[in-house]
Amino acid sequence: MRTFTPKPADIEREWFEVDADGAVLGRLASEVAQVLRGKRKAIFAPHVDTGDHVVVVNAAKVAMATGKADKKLYYRHSGYPGGLTSRNYTELLSTKPEEAVRRAVKGMLPKGPLGRSMLRKLKVYAGPTHPHGAQQPKVLQLDPRANRPSRGA
Repeated sequence: MRTFTPKPADIEREWFEVDADGAVLGRLASEVAQVLRGKRKAIFAPHVDTGDHVVVVNAAKVAMATGKADKKLYYRHSGYPGGLTSRNYTELLSTKPEEAVRRAVKGMLPKGPLGRSMLRKLKVYAGPTHPHGAQQPKVLQLDPRANRPSRGA
C-alpha cells in the first residue's frame, strides 16, 4: 500500500470565523490550530499544508485561566546584551489582544516554514468586525468546554 500525499489540486481551502468572546485562550488556540493545520480533513498529511483560513473576532474579550494572566510572561529580546524585556499577559491583552491570540496559536503549530505558512492563514481582530466578508466565512463552533474559565474564575 502506498502512502497518500495530497497534491495542490486536492486541497480545497475554506474560511471559518471564530468568536473569541468569553473563550479560554488555550482551548481556543488548540481548536484554531487544528483547523489551520487541516487535521479535521480526510486528506491530512503532516508534511503538507492542507488547512483552512481562520478569522478570529473579539480577541479583546478572550479569557484566561484563573490567575494565569498575571503569572504568564511573554519575552522579547532586542538582540543587545541585557535587552531581554518581559511583560505579563494582562498588559498584552490590554494593549495588543490580537498578539496574545496569535502567539498562543503559533506555539501549537509546527516550527519552520510549514508552520509559518499555516500561521499566515490566521487573521485576528480585537473587535467584532473584519474585512473578510467577501470570503463568506462559516461559523466555527468551539467545543462547549472552551467557553468555561477554569475553577475559581
